[in-house]
Amino acid sequence: MARSIVVTSGKGGVGKTTLTANLGRSLAKLGARVVMMDADIGLNNLDVIMNVENKVVYDLVDVIENRCRPKQALIEDIVPGLFVLPSAHSYNESQLNGQNLRALVNVLAKSFDYILLDCPAGIEAGFHRAVVAAGEAIVVTTPHISAIRDADKVIALLKSYQNPHIRVVINRSRGDLVLTREVLSYEEICEILRTAPIGVIPEDDQVNLLSNLASAYKSKTEGYGAFDLLAKNVHYGTTEIYDVTKKYRGFFGGIKRSLRKKV
Repeated sequence: MARSIVVTSGKGGVGKTTLTANLGRSLAKLGARVVMMDADIGLNNLDVIMNVENKVVYDLVDVIENRCRPKQALIEDIVPGLFVLPSAHSYNESQLNGQNLRALVNVLAKSFDYILLDCPAGIEAGFHRAVVAAGEAIVVTTPHISAIRDADKVIALLKSYQNPHIRVVINRSRGDLVLTREVLSYEEICEILRTAPIGVIPEDDQVNLLSNLASAYKSKTEGYGAFDLLAKNVHYGTTEIYDVTKKYRGFFGGIKRSLRKKV
């Protein structure tokens, strides 16, 4: 049976959908069969980031309302074993509930190793619907105080669902600012949230391009390595965290920090 993981955040704009896409690709590269489900009705953009928007024939709502079989709505990525289940661009959400979504997850679980649910930002109906359907949760935050505060609220809600597997990913972390203590480190953030980390993703222009241009980033960038490490932590249960400060240490690291601040 598949592991169903909801990727959520309290605040919009923290890179939750981009993280879902890249985690899915990295898990698939490990040999897992992965389906990424866009649970954000109306404001969905997972299909855009994955560059499959023009391939959508059926969507999540078509499957739930029995207009097609789940297999007909799935779109395969260029990475073998990775599939996207797109969401609807407009829909009366009152007809869609957590039980519908959970039933669909149970059907897909027979054919996949992972089901990643891209959850709507915030804590309204879309959040609760996605959380009910998942067995695990990854909470995405950035080092900004407002994002951390909202992540804390989301974690409290997840615990009310008695979800035993809640972990945190710190996204868009800048190693130069961590070293100069201008932003919180991942250890400090996770101490505030009282939740274990599962990954840290550095600020990477190539990752940002993925969300803006629906194009894959270069395989040798920091972001690529960080997402692969995150996927290994998810898949194998390891706890190795990507060190965003490494390249900013020492003499040459100091030069890089100075140049970064001038950009």
